[in-house]
Amino acid sequence: MSALDLTRPANGDSVHPTDLAAAPPIPDVVAGVKKISLHDASTLQETHSPATWPAIRRRLGDTEVSYYLPSRENGVNDMYLMLGLKASPKAMSTAMVNAVWAILRCRHPLLASKIEMDNYDDIFFEYSPPRTPIVALIDANTALEYRSQSSNELLDSYLNGPRTLSDTRLSYLIVSSPPQLLDDSDVEINVDLLICATHFLGDGMALHQFAHEFLSLLGNHDEAGLLTILEGEVNILTAEFSGQVDTGLCMPLSLEERLPASPPSRFHAAAVLVDHLSDQRRQIGGHAFPKKESQDRRTIVPTVSYDGDRTKAILRTCRENGVSISSAIFALCNIAWARTHNRGWESPMMMYSALNIRPHLKANERLNNSYFFLAIGFFNIVLPSFVPAGSKESKIFWHRARSVKTQTAKIAKSSCLVSRSKEMSKERGLRARIWGMQDDGVECTLSPPRRTLFDGEAKASSAALIGLSMLGNLDGIYKHPSFPTLKLHTLTTGSRQRNGGMLLFGYTFVGKLWLSLGYDVNGFDDDIVQTFWRNLLACVDDFL
Repeated sequence: MSALDLTRPANGDSVHPTDLAAAPPIPDVVAGVKKISLHDASTLQETHSPATWPAIRRRLGDTEVSYYLPSRENGVNDMYLMLGLKASPKAMSTAMVNAVWAILRCRHPLLASKIEMDNYDDIFFEYSPPRTPIVALIDANTALEYRSQSSNELLDSYLNGPRTLSDTRLSYLIVSSPPQLLDDSDVEINVDLLICATHFLGDGMALHQFAHEFLSLLGNHDEAGLLTILEGEVNILTAEFSGQVDTGLCMPLSLEERLPASPPSRFHAAAVLVDHLSDQRRQIGGHAFPKKESQDRRTIVPTVSYDGDRTKAILRTCRENGVSISSAIFALCNIAWARTHNRGWESPMMMYSALNIRPHLKANERLNNSYFFLAIGFFNIVLPSFVPAGSKESKIFWHRARSVKTQTAKIAKSSCLVSRSKEMSKERGLRARIWGMQDDGVECTLSPPRRTLFDGEAKASSAALIGLSMLGNLDGIYKHPSFPTLKLHTLTTGSRQRNGGMLLFGYTFVGKLWLSLGYDVNGFDDDIVQTFWRNLLACVDDFL
């Protein structure tokens, strides 16, 4: 999206009811042209109209349910995106940031929604839009916090401390900087921006698009301009909720509702199930990091970046060998594990990753075009776990990188991708409901998902060594010239993990290649994990 085209990217909604008297104080803000104090705003709301429009509801789809139910106790999979940047204190003032945050919560309604769970089948997003700009600002401010922590402290508190998000707070924004941020100067200081959202709201691509939109607004408008944009957003909501349009269109639909419909045929349904189970039967993996039993989860995120010249050389080497850096990273993990572990070579090694389903969704111009919704599937890469004796490792590496490319292309181009995504979504939703009932001590009458074609058939091991999130070239999303007064320099992303969780991230950002391994240091034999990490970095030097 162009930095100048920021009036409204075709969405539109925000905020739920809030106790105005209890809201944290924010600076005087402009509603249109006139300044209104928080006290005056509370009085105006009480004497003239309710703070928000009546709530609307949208049922969670199976994929959203599969992320929501496990998150309830301790925030498993709650996402974060931490951006390090240089900016002036004035640009990062509370008034400026709060105004941008309010605008985007209007444009992307799931961020300002809450969860209502009636039972395991009836779980809803509930959203109540603000009636006025001041109410939008107050609501946004309840999910905004300023701190003076280092980036490491900020990340550790989010990953390992008490849960930041909840059923009534699905998104949160933290700005961390030195105390002099309060000064009204133009001297650049380091700022860490932590964007938090539950995973059932959206996926990684939504987070990055959101961050770009946030920075574009912040870097191209003054406070008065931002508040004028906010007033326009609220006016659009007012038109929608005054009965001029169908309010049911205000919230993004679930992945399952947006996928193309299947033919209403019993034969087709049976064929889809057989294809899904056959595909699952081919997912074989016999390797996993040795785990330890520990109730005390502690996630750490060792991260390495390569400078611009080294990154260019790495990418050029990948192109010369006919693969992307993403395919190469899968192969790096494969060879690094072979160097780390010398047993069980008769079993293949499997790794899993997320699949972007957005290109396959139905287009519907009647729907507001918020990109902040969940639209991912999953796929596995299976490779041999050993390096043949006497072979040249570099040849094996590039052969396996090309195998990853072939497997990925076959999955992405399969005519069965949509039907398999639907079946996997149903399976994950059912499994999450069963586990949720077990966690809650509720009697479960649901049958576990079918795993094989024939009753009694043994299923091969499907252990995955590691999950990979290959984000690609993020500089294609963050168009840095579009916010020249804000200078990004670091990016870290991931999620709160369950005990024994592990996920490797690979991406290019500000012209650098980044590798980031987030894992529960108390959940694994850490000597083996550290050996694997050293071997992975050594493989980068050896092959790339």
